[in-house]
Amino acid sequence: MALPPLLVVTDRHGADRPLRETVRAAVAGGARFVWLRDRDLGRDARLDLARDLIAILAPAGGYLVVGGDVDLAAETGAHGVHLTGSGGIEGIHAARQRLGPAALIGFSAHSVAEIAAAAAAAGADYATLSPIFPTASKPGYGPALGLNALRAASVHRLPVFALGGIDADNARACRESGSAGVAVMGGAMRGPDPRGAAVRFLASLG
Repeated sequence: MALPPLLVVTDRHGADRPLRETVRAAVAGGARFVWLRDRDLGRDARLDLARDLIAILAPAGGYLVVGGDVDLAAETGAHGVHLTGSGGIEGIHAARQRLGPAALIGFSAHSVAEIAAAAAAAGADYATLSPIFPTASKPGYGPALGLNALRAASVHRLPVFALGGIDADNARACRESGSAGVAVMGGAMRGPDPRGAAVRFLASLG
């Protein structure tokens, strides 16, 4: 499966409007791949939100992955799950067993070594690598990895999405450095025009 190059990461705290409206606008701008993060929501509220986002994406043929909750992904009929890096290879294999061969299994990586290990073990469909550029939302993960990390990760043939400090101006450089695409939260969630933001990101990604 060729994954869409723009992965929108949800953050309902990023704007005054409801998250569903933000995602609907981003999808209207061409976004087709959404990672439901919002881990502080209660399970029932997160379940309802996941189902609503699936309904928003379905007419456009888009995909929803649920962050960190394999059971919730299975219950809602989401297209897959996005795991934290702490779950390791075992977590990826367990998610595959639970969700089946057609599910999208992604995970968060913070080093090229993690990408290499997952690629060698197989089982994941993609990873995010962060932080590529300096960002206030990822202060605990050390200094920015830079474009050289994307170049190094690309040799392992696991689709990697650049995350952290991504904007419409540097998204193209990420693609040119070997990333499968970019994952964005603030750039899509917090601005006044999520539809326009999606259009600009996709134009930059080519």
